[in-house]
Amino acid sequence: MDYEAVMKLALERGFYFPSCEIYADAQAGFWEYGPSGVSLKNKFLELWRRELIRRDGMLEIDGSQIMSKSVFEASGHLGNFADPIIKCTKCNATFRADRTIAELVQIEIPESADLEEFDNAITQNNIKCPKCKGNFNKTKNFNMMFKVGIGPEEEEAYLRPETCQSIFVDFPRLYKTMRGKLPLGIAQVGKSFRNEIAPRQSLLRLREFYQAEIEVFCNPNKLSEVEKFSEIQDVVLRIQTDGDPVPMTCKEAVESGVVPNKLVAYYLGILTEFYEKTGIDVTKSRFRKLGDKEKAFYAKVAFDFEVETTIGWLELVACNYRSDYDLTSHAKKSKQKFEIMDGDDKVLPHVFEISMGIDRSLYTILEHSLKDDKEHERTVLSLKPYLAPIHVGILSLVKKDGLKEKTDEIYLQVKRKFDAFLDHSGAIGRRYRRLDEIGSPFAITVDHQTLEDNTVTIRKRDSMEQSRINISELDSILLDSTAYP
Repeated sequence: MDYEAVMKLALERGFYFPSCEIYADAQAGFWEYGPSGVSLKNKFLELWRRELIRRDGMLEIDGSQIMSKSVFEASGHLGNFADPIIKCTKCNATFRADRTIAELVQIEIPESADLEEFDNAITQNNIKCPKCKGNFNKTKNFNMMFKVGIGPEEEEAYLRPETCQSIFVDFPRLYKTMRGKLPLGIAQVGKSFRNEIAPRQSLLRLREFYQAEIEVFCNPNKLSEVEKFSEIQDVVLRIQTDGDPVPMTCKEAVESGVVPNKLVAYYLGILTEFYEKTGIDVTKSRFRKLGDKEKAFYAKVAFDFEVETTIGWLELVACNYRSDYDLTSHAKKSKQKFEIMDGDDKVLPHVFEISMGIDRSLYTILEHSLKDDKEHERTVLSLKPYLAPIHVGILSLVKKDGLKEKTDEIYLQVKRKFDAFLDHSGAIGRRYRRLDEIGSPFAITVDHQTLEDNTVTIRKRDSMEQSRINISELDSILLDSTAYP
């Protein structure tokens, strides 16, 4: 299924929709999750915590969304966090230079390239304004930070453009109070804010978006001393350096030098295992190794985890080896000590980052899970049962003869442990179809036989198989089927 089908589902079934959509002055790049989307997002994050955070005993914090100017001076965002823009001399419309060039003449220039490269491409290819065919001014950098004023004096501060900076700033306190030991992972889930020039395609490029970030603090002298490497050494990574992605195990990636060390390979491995459990088709994924002009200003080595969709390859996770860039910068700016003892060694930790875009991940899960079942004339959202917004629909065949009351009773029993939906009205076939579209793996139908022998019909979403079970079996069947792996 394609982007338009996902959008239709999202709007009609309460996954997500534009913010302030009833007003003409609503700004692009802001979207809201409905009940189905919130449920899916929460279950996705629970899987993330199970598969990454708890697996290695990482710490999780919840930092401030507004941070002082000093933080972003130290981090380099005030000087470097910018997109290239071009402005029409005739109609004054503004565009992102890299994207406009790519769309009009199919030339790919990294957004971090020198500004002259954009100007040369525009001149050599005679690129004009898409709106009025006017000429463009010279390419400029546009800083994407949202500036805010605090208090009556409007002291300068900024909405965070990424969630990780509070992790770096808080590192000395966290390492001390939580009795840290390297390697130490510190994670955070929350919203970040970027003043995108041209937000587009719903959840794929937002001005306000969710991130799940992990910063792994490590001893730079022990990057290949990873106790758990054997757990993932045979996990297959699809790594692209140039040309097509090449499948190789984590062990092979380290031995060949494509991945610099076991620590980086370990986290690429568990990230692959995680996304496989989300239902994304990992055979359509790749870790694309970034060149010098593509990497973020703070990264020494960078891999983007990208997944193929009907609208192209989407970057879901940025995996950056940030070395000691962040701790050195904050130590210098704050004049605080960031060095710690690792056994007998005094070290300034290096950082490996796993920066996950939640919104893009959820979109990709929806697209990879949405099926058009032409044989049975239905649309099916084949989510993993543990990610489904609704685990089970509880349906009465009819509302009379005591069936409504019995259905209500069963619903009250089930909803204590599972996300359940109660539905009394409409043809049973149409009710099944609605549950299929929202990804509910099971439907329970209460009929006249239920009143005689305390059994119900259970229907499975993907196979449409139906069978009779005793009401007393419901909890165990649902628990076994919807439990996280």
